[in-house]
Amino acid sequence: MEQIKSAPVIAIEHVTKSYGEEESLAVDDVSFSIQKNEVFGLLGPNGAGKTTTISMLCGLFNPTHGTVLINGEDLRTNLAVIKHDLGVVPQDIALYPTLTGRENLEFYGTMYGVEKAELKKRINEWLEKLEMTRSADKRVESYSGGMKRRINLIAGILHNPKILFLDEPTVGVDVQSRKAIMQHLSELNASGMTIIYTSHHLEEAEKFCSDVAIIDHGKIIVRGNPSALIKEHEGCSNLEDVFLKITNTAMRD
Repeated sequence: MEQIKSAPVIAIEHVTKSYGEEESLAVDDVSFSIQKNEVFGLLGPNGAGKTTTISMLCGLFNPTHGTVLINGEDLRTNLAVIKHDLGVVPQDIALYPTLTGRENLEFYGTMYGVEKAELKKRINEWLEKLEMTRSADKRVESYSGGMKRRINLIAGILHNPKILFLDEPTVGVDVQSRKAIMQHLSELNASGMTIIYTSHHLEEAEKFCSDVAIIDHGKIIVRGNPSALIKEHEGCSNLEDVFLKITNTAMRD
């Protein structure tokens, strides 16, 4: 008996994005879907269209053409309802440097509408998990890069989102911080959270993602399970080999 596939959590249909009078499209007629509880990696060189695509999926801005559906709802017309299910951890640190880590988390948790007592509990739990309890009451401007990344992550998950967007969550951090961040992201996914992830750390993506799409010049070039993609491309022994074979080795600005 054929198994009926559930409706996708995210469906992006013939989406394009242009900025002003630019001739080239930042995203060019892209379509794909993401299933519930998937770890979907959107990979590509600098300027390929990754962050633009993620920004549209988050509702930060609308596509020029096409449709983004979250749980079957049009993101353009239903953002106010959908946004409560979304968590965003941006590439740029989105913290107030003169506030402490705890104060930042209290601010973001309140903005998400988490009840005060529950918010305090969640903050304490995540500070302990990511080994930030001792530094929680110091100003963010005094933090190392890894510490900022850990607080940045906590800020995006305090409201227990069903879908989490991660744009380069481990860029510029030490090995210990990266391991801790990825471990807890894996646990969140195991608990049922769908994750959409971009990174230049292809070894990390190969281990973390259940499905990846490689985008270049605004178009999806290839998509599939990392292990399957490696097998499909002759001479490739890892995801980085596949990436370089598809996008070529020329430098990107």
